[in-house]
Amino acid sequence: MALALCVSAGGKALVIAATLFNLSWTHSVEKTEWREDWRVMPGGLELVEARVKGSGAGMDPGEGARLEDGWWIWAPELPAVPELVLAASGATVSAWTLCHAGGCETLGGAAGEPIRIAPCAEP
Repeated sequence: MALALCVSAGGKALVIAATLFNLSWTHSVEKTEWREDWRVMPGGLELVEARVKGSGAGMDPGEGARLEDGWWIWAPELPAVPELVLAASGATVSAWTLCHAGGCETLGGAAGEPIRIAPCAEP
């Protein structure tokens, strides 16, 4: 059975045939972009690489970060997580953007229930 990415928000579910995805957003205080590359694994979601355009309040680059074209880039050594839960307050400076090989989805732009992202079986 092939793995996919399941996104649920506001009582709706979306299944994305992807094993890699990128999650990005604008930091609410520093107004700086943050990007993360994730891998869908049988045991959860694995953070592969993180990038932040600058640094500041709550945005310190991780251990071993290198500066490339204005981006601090590093590969966090963290265990896989069963799911990501994203807040959807509608009061931040940007929504979340989830991109995969098939395109991009905007998540949490309006106030609502948290968005849950987890591995699932492709139908």
